[in-house]
Amino acid sequence: MAGGGGGGGGGGGVSPLGPAPPMWYHRDLSRAAAEELLARAGRDGSFLVRDSESVSGAYALCVLFQKHVHTYRILPDDEGFLAVQTSQGVQPKRFKTLPELVSLYLQPNQGLVTTLLYTVEREEMAVTDDRDYSDGEDEKPPLPPRSASTSTPPGPETPTESTPAANGLSTISHEYLKGSYALDLEAVKQGASSLPHLNKTLVASCKRLNGEVDKVLSGLEILSKVFDQQSAFMVSKMIQQSVNQGGDQELENLVTKLAILKDLLSSIEKKALKALQDMSLSSAGSPPPFSMRHSKAIPVQAFEVKLDVYLAELTKIGKSQKYTLSVDVEGGRLVVMKKVKDNQEDWTTFTHDKIRQLIKSQRVQNKLGIVFEKEKDKSQRKDFIFASAKKREAFCQLLQLMKNKHSNQDEPDMISIFIGTWNMGSVPSPKSVASWVLCRGLGKTLDEMTVAIPYDLYVFGTQENSVCDREWVESLRAVLKEQTELDYKPIAVQTLWSIKLAVLVKPEHENRISHVGMSSVKTGIANTLGNKGAVGVSFMFNGTSFGFVNCHLTSGNEKIARRNQNYLDILRLLSLGDKQLSSFDISLRFTHLFWLGDLNYRLDMDIQEILNYINRKEFEPLLKVDQLNLEREKNKVFLRFAEEEISFPPTYRYERGSRDTYVWQKQKATGMRTNVPSWCDRILWKSYPETHIVCNSYGCTDDIVTSDHSPVFATFEVGVTSQFVSKKGLPKSSEQAYIEFESIEAIVKTASRTKFFIEFYSTCLEEFKKSYENDSQSSDNVNFLRVGWSNKQLTTLKPLLSEIEYLQDQHLLLTVKSVDGYESYGECVLALKSMIGSTAQQFHTYLSHRGEETGNIRGSMRVRVPAERMGTRERLYEWISVDQDETGGPKGKSTMVSRVGHEYVKQSVVRKQVGELGKVSEEGEKSCKEETVARPKQDTPDGDSSVGKNSFNNPAYYILEGVPHPSALPPELLPSPTSPTTPTAKAPPRTKPPPATSGPAPPRRTVAGHPARGVSEESSSEDDGAAALAAAQGGGVAGALGNTLNRPPPDFPPPPLPKGALETVAEAPFSKPRSLYPDLAEVRIPPAGPGGPLALGEGLRRGGAGALDDQSCSVLQMAKTLSESEFPGQPPRAPSAPPPGRGTPIGILDACRTFPPRNPIPESIAEDMSEEALWGSSSSSLSVGESSVGEWLQRLGLERYEQGLLHNGWDDLEFLSDITEEDLEEAGVMDPAHKQILLESLRQQQQQQK
Repeated sequence: MAGGGGGGGGGGGVSPLGPAPPMWYHRDLSRAAAEELLARAGRDGSFLVRDSESVSGAYALCVLFQKHVHTYRILPDDEGFLAVQTSQGVQPKRFKTLPELVSLYLQPNQGLVTTLLYTVEREEMAVTDDRDYSDGEDEKPPLPPRSASTSTPPGPETPTESTPAANGLSTISHEYLKGSYALDLEAVKQGASSLPHLNKTLVASCKRLNGEVDKVLSGLEILSKVFDQQSAFMVSKMIQQSVNQGGDQELENLVTKLAILKDLLSSIEKKALKALQDMSLSSAGSPPPFSMRHSKAIPVQAFEVKLDVYLAELTKIGKSQKYTLSVDVEGGRLVVMKKVKDNQEDWTTFTHDKIRQLIKSQRVQNKLGIVFEKEKDKSQRKDFIFASAKKREAFCQLLQLMKNKHSNQDEPDMISIFIGTWNMGSVPSPKSVASWVLCRGLGKTLDEMTVAIPYDLYVFGTQENSVCDREWVESLRAVLKEQTELDYKPIAVQTLWSIKLAVLVKPEHENRISHVGMSSVKTGIANTLGNKGAVGVSFMFNGTSFGFVNCHLTSGNEKIARRNQNYLDILRLLSLGDKQLSSFDISLRFTHLFWLGDLNYRLDMDIQEILNYINRKEFEPLLKVDQLNLEREKNKVFLRFAEEEISFPPTYRYERGSRDTYVWQKQKATGMRTNVPSWCDRILWKSYPETHIVCNSYGCTDDIVTSDHSPVFATFEVGVTSQFVSKKGLPKSSEQAYIEFESIEAIVKTASRTKFFIEFYSTCLEEFKKSYENDSQSSDNVNFLRVGWSNKQLTTLKPLLSEIEYLQDQHLLLTVKSVDGYESYGECVLALKSMIGSTAQQFHTYLSHRGEETGNIRGSMRVRVPAERMGTRERLYEWISVDQDETGGPKGKSTMVSRVGHEYVKQSVVRKQVGELGKVSEEGEKSCKEETVARPKQDTPDGDSSVGKNSFNNPAYYILEGVPHPSALPPELLPSPTSPTTPTAKAPPRTKPPPATSGPAPPRRTVAGHPARGVSEESSSEDDGAAALAAAQGGGVAGALGNTLNRPPPDFPPPPLPKGALETVAEAPFSKPRSLYPDLAEVRIPPAGPGGPLALGEGLRRGGAGALDDQSCSVLQMAKTLSESEFPGQPPRAPSAPPPGRGTPIGILDACRTFPPRNPIPESIAEDMSEEALWGSSSSSLSVGESSVGEWLQRLGLERYEQGLLHNGWDDLEFLSDITEEDLEEAGVMDPAHKQILLESLRQQQQQQK
């Protein structure tokens, strides 16, 4: 822009805002919110000024012209003057204050795109009182604890009432200032060199201190005589001299004693240590210090199981055999014992290195496959049925612990973490909180065999904690020592008033912790009081970054918006992690971020209904009206965070002293207030893609009753990386790995039309790198901008190390920034693991900024690794996998988890799960040709479409773009009135698996879009094509919409495009998106008819029109249905997956639901129909649709026996024809009539087969 003469004069300490902030100044308003305000103003020349997001102390002038927002950066110079940033060589105009600067540009022809004409004033919000009378909070917020923590020294905002006046200093000082002060002043005027009255005041003030110092000194004198006899005499003499002094020297005497005290305290510990060391040399047989002792040994644990075998083999070996599996963690052995005739026992011992893999069944939650190594290149698999799913998880945990204990690795691959949150209600905790640290109580809890196994990290978040820091931490250490016999080390304690966060670590890991950071944010009244807010701790565990946030948000049933704003403020202002990552909010700065606390979100339901559901232990209806879940569905808070399924009652508000009664009414000055029971206390987490994290428990205690909240706990197993050291040394230039981008395209939600560049950050890079400006830009919608970078605009990145073992654990952070203001318009994270290979791989993920989704980004890249650096090893967490070879999906939320992140992993690069297992024994063991690829858990939907819940993974962004309303579509895109895709009001079920489709079955099993692969079998490229054909045969749009049930979670990149499409990309990268997705033109979008809003569920139904106007159902979501049809090159996603219900397609309003649900995607119960389909087609007793035992029983009206049959291994229809009356009785079928019905049905089916 043009510039004129400079302004002169110095800043002179003048506020840049002038005497009072003008109304056009919007403080720290976000860029996105500023654009919304200007768009609402709608007139050219509308403007506002906000704080810059990129430079502290700078401002951004935002101007609307021709529906686009233009941003000018206002920077301060060294002298404090302000100037609009100009083109190079143009002299800027300098101003003392912002109002002076703005007044110039209110005049025409000053170089801006348009004259500043209309002020967009800030919305002055009244200071909201953060009290909630329904919660029993006092008229004033609680004062900070009197024992202020060292981590949060009291600031100037601390109220004066909080200053203790126990020794009368305040009163005496006031008296001196009112009276004696004048006498001292008069004496000084007459030439006096002392202040007798002030001296008298100080002596009186310190009278109690004098006595306390004498007591402390006498105690230290005794220690000094024991440990330092040489200087003890000198100390005694000095103390005696000071005691004998008095009169006018009393104050000087006190100062002398304090000096003695300082010297003693600083030296006594060293002297005592030396004395004890000398003593230890003379007496050798002394016990080791406690910190050197090991934790108590884990006893051998025995599990009663049944061998699960094919029914055809039962005729050879008799009925299902009972086994005992004994796990000796300390000895590193697993003993498999079975009973034979005459009470004799046959047993086999396997050492830890002979157990090759554990394979969890996803269909039968208490079934586990174990692959043993028998001899060289030979292995066998045995499947066992445990007494319960909890027993199976305990067995896996013990075996994993055994593997870890006897591993030859110097550094761990995986650690365990306990996280607890508790609002203590401003009263001290009870003597024992053992149930909290042992995860005993309600909800998803651990088996008793494993509760006492110590965790590597313990994280305790508390609110309304009145105990001082030191006392609280010591009490926690004492509890842990009592339970584990280990002396846990506190690595961080952070406090904000009564909000505390303490992190303790096993002694053996203390040296693995580095880069510890702590921070706090106040969100109390006017964001200045710390009665509400958050504390955070971050650190590195070897090469993995962790962040923990403990918060206490605004209370009150109706204060949802305030809670949302609390969260966004904390996300933006909490200063944790790597300072180089300041462009990214804390949700992207850590490999794993855990967020816990009293979030205070309530239930939107009548109190009586809530109590009825709680009494019946029916939590699902309550979770549907949980405010946090509803706000997450609308992408208002906790974007892409995960939370384990809640299966425990609301933790607030109980009657103190009991857990039998909720206190939901309280008489206040404002009247009777209702305070409904709610899940206020929560634990959520967010992890980088393709990392390993499993939540093993999530529940609350039922025996700690001092507070009106119950303590909540969650435990996790988390994959970690070591500080990698290359065995081959630094790579030569020919051996250098590199990261190369072919092209990148982003869709950004903005009304700006500036240019953009990308910054790349990673711990594997020496420093961050920048791309050049985008070389393509277009827009079909004023609110969105498509920008693209070709290969020549993108820099090649060279990682510090070139080993694949190092690179597959690395991540790349991207931020899209504007050239005009250097502000971020969106950030994302990519995992390098699935990008490694000789050919380019596609990636596709969402962009977010300040906690809000702002667009998406996709591209093509490759990570080249030299052949000589391709060696890798199996991680401990890869030793356990999930068997998805079973028909049907789980009945509820799966307990199985895996690595979070991209599902499109290049198969040729990923190391095989078990390696060459060789031949498998055929005597009583199943063949090892089951799918063992671990399934990602985070963000997996249950009954709802994954695509319907995410706006980024949809090609509709790229054709826009926009479709404001179906009525704006061309007639050929609108469905006919008889279209089968008309949305219905009925929401898909959340926990039951949907019915199977009756279409043709694929030749091989497919799981979440990938063909099944044997344990030691290489995958082939033909599988994708064959499965794609199967998907194409699935039928029109309705089939495609149904298939979205098994789409991957949101962080996943798209699959590689076919060769033809890749050639198109190479010629003109992403320049003509329509050519890449020719089938999108034929997609029919269901109309948002009168019944449509009902599909939004309870939350939006209650919200009325306002809810439908919410940003959560904007043009982004309206366009989603365009992408629900597969496009060329995308691998099939479970072609046999059913629609959400019989004939229930995903409507356009279902697409507005973006909250990752609590239950996983039900596996298709038609995934393995190669034989079942044939069986069903020729049978009248088992219809075509029946491909699971559950459906067969449901047709007969005997579904009550399903659990018993599955528990005893009868989980496959193919083998039910061999079942006997005795087998039925073992499965719990005792009614003779019911046995007759089941056997007759099977007999009919058998006859028809013949």
